[in-house]
Amino acid sequence: MAIQYKDYYEILGVAKTATDDEIRKAFRKLARKYHPDVAEDKSTAENKFKEINEAYEVLGDAGKRKKYDALGPNWEQQSTGYGRPGGGAPGGYEEYNFGGTGFSDFFEQFFGGRGGGRGGGSSGFGVPQRGQDLETDIMVTIDEVFHGSTRSVSVRRGPQGAVETYSVKIPTGVREGQRIRLTGKGSSAGPGSTSGDLYLNVRIARHPDYAIEGDDLLHTISISPAQAVLGADIAIPTPDGRVKLKIPSGSQPGRKMRLRGKGLPNPAGRGDLFLIIEIEIPNQISEEERVLWQQLAGLDA
Repeated sequence: MAIQYKDYYEILGVAKTATDDEIRKAFRKLARKYHPDVAEDKSTAENKFKEINEAYEVLGDAGKRKKYDALGPNWEQQSTGYGRPGGGAPGGYEEYNFGGTGFSDFFEQFFGGRGGGRGGGSSGFGVPQRGQDLETDIMVTIDEVFHGSTRSVSVRRGPQGAVETYSVKIPTGVREGQRIRLTGKGSSAGPGSTSGDLYLNVRIARHPDYAIEGDDLLHTISISPAQAVLGADIAIPTPDGRVKLKIPSGSQPGRKMRLRGKGLPNPAGRGDLFLIIEIEIPNQISEEERVLWQQLAGLDA
C-alpha cells in the first residue's frame, strides 16, 4: 500500500534552512488560523490543524528533523517500522496501517511506534502462544485532555487486509506519554493462540497559545514598551474563555504571573496557568515616534 510523502516544510510554509524560531512562529501563525475553535471553515480546519501539528511534531524536534532531512530522495526505500511503504515487511513481520490517530501513514511509518508478530500457533509443549503487541501514536487535543472523548481508531492488517475499527475512550486528564491499551487487539500468533494488545501512545497536539509543563499551562504575553512601563489591562485566552488581566507598571521581560486553577485537570483539581511577559520592540517607528523616544532618552541622561 503506497504511502504519500509529506513535505513538512511546505506544510508550514518555511524553507529547509529555516531556524527553530522561524519554524515555531510559522506553526503558531497557522495553528491560530486553523484551530477548530476559531477557524471559519470548521469542516476542513480539523484535518488542516492535524497536518500542521504533525509537521511541527517533526520539524520542531531536533532529532526527528534530522532524521526527516536524512530521508532524502530515496525515502521510499527506508523504514523505521516493521512495514515498508507499498511492499512487504522485513523478517516475516506483518504490515499494519492505522487510521483515526490524527497522524498520517507517513508519520507512523517513520516516526510512530509499531509492532508486529510472526505466525506461530503453539509452543513445543502444546501451550498456545500469545501474539505480539502493536503500538502507534495517537494525537490528543487539549480540549480532549479537559473533557475526554471517544474516538474511532482503525487497523488494516496487511496491504490487502480488512479494516477493523475500534472505539477508543480518551480519558479526561490524559497526559503526554500515557498509553491507552486495547486488550486483544494486537497481533495473532496463529490458530489456537491469543492475540496481543494494541497500545496507543498519547501525544498532546501542540497548541498555538499554550505550552504544557506537567499540570500547568504556559502562555506568553507580548506587550509594548509603553504597556510594560505604564501598566495595562489586556484580554488573554484561558481554557475557560478570555479574561482581563492587569499588567503592573514596571513589568520586566520574563516576569511570570499565575492564574490559579486555570491549568490542566488532575486528581486534585486543576493545575495553574502561568503568563510570561515578553516585550515587543517595534522594528520600525515613525519620525514622530522617533522624536518622542529621543525626548525620553534625554530624560534618562
